[in-house]
Amino acid sequence: MDVVYPFIFAATKVLRIKMITHESSLENFTEQFDYVLNNYAPHSLSVSNFDNIVLGGLGGSGIGAIIAKNWFFDKCPIPIESIADYHLPKFTNDKTLVVLNSYSGNTEETIQMFDDAKNAGAHIIVITSGGKLLELAKGNELFTILLPTGYQPRMTIGLGLSFLSLIIGELIGEDLLPEIKRIKEGFEENSERQKESGESIFEFFKGNLKNKFVIVADRQFAPIATRFTQQLNENSKLEGFVNVLPESNHNVIESYTDRLHTNFIMLYSTENERVTARFDFLISHLELENNKVLPMQIPEYSLYSIFDVIYRLDWVSVFFANELGSNLMEVPIIMNLKGYLSMLEIVHSDEEE
Repeated sequence: MDVVYPFIFAATKVLRIKMITHESSLENFTEQFDYVLNNYAPHSLSVSNFDNIVLGGLGGSGIGAIIAKNWFFDKCPIPIESIADYHLPKFTNDKTLVVLNSYSGNTEETIQMFDDAKNAGAHIIVITSGGKLLELAKGNELFTILLPTGYQPRMTIGLGLSFLSLIIGELIGEDLLPEIKRIKEGFEENSERQKESGESIFEFFKGNLKNKFVIVADRQFAPIATRFTQQLNENSKLEGFVNVLPESNHNVIESYTDRLHTNFIMLYSTENERVTARFDFLISHLELENNKVLPMQIPEYSLYSIFDVIYRLDWVSVFFANELGSNLMEVPIIMNLKGYLSMLEIVHSDEEE
């Protein structure tokens, strides 16, 4: 495929937040949409150039890939796979488009995926704010979207998911810039109400925060449920798990006996009447045993509603953290793990010498 990728900084303006907190990231959330609207550069590729698409990333940089894959489930004519691992699938070749997102640019798994993609002859697009991944992109003259610095990676979903949606949308001939603009305008009008909605959810569970959280979702909102559990884990230091219908009705439902030490959130769309009926049954069953159940049926399944639910639930994780006295900004166990892995790398290097 004779496609030449110029090295492009899609970013020309840098967002600066005076005080980098989760609250300010959410309060200034529309700035992420502004950044995307002002800095998206077309890649000029077509889905006909490829046999498959691989989206790679971990944690806050990887959840956008999972959501984008799900959103384009019934829109993209070729397979999309999201990878949160050290290696790409064996099918990766010169007819694969690989989009790698690492906010820091130093995520070791994503760097390894870059090597796999290059060795397979895949076409690579990079999304990052710097680090080793940016150096690799420059060295290989790759199409690169440069992100603004200063955020916690897990608070950059407005950037990552928007850019991925635009990249894949352009591939299939769909211009999603007007939709991103509409989302931004909707948030400008409704952000205070969205925050209040998050506060209402917090109040609902306030007396039961020590229970684990189980988010039961349909296929449409399963990645958003995963996003919320990640925010519960990192921000609130709480346990969170996801079950997806209809599959979990064939197994997990048998464990829902008596009253459980669990907070349930039912997060689902109106896309499938049979799945909705399953939620109706499950909610009734759990409530009969006096379980704490919050139904969240979302009437519209759209990019706007995806961002809207993410935003509201991000606020919930912040309210939970503040109530429990959890440190929103620090993830000490994750940092200890990174230090441990770094020491192993040094030891391994010394052994080789």
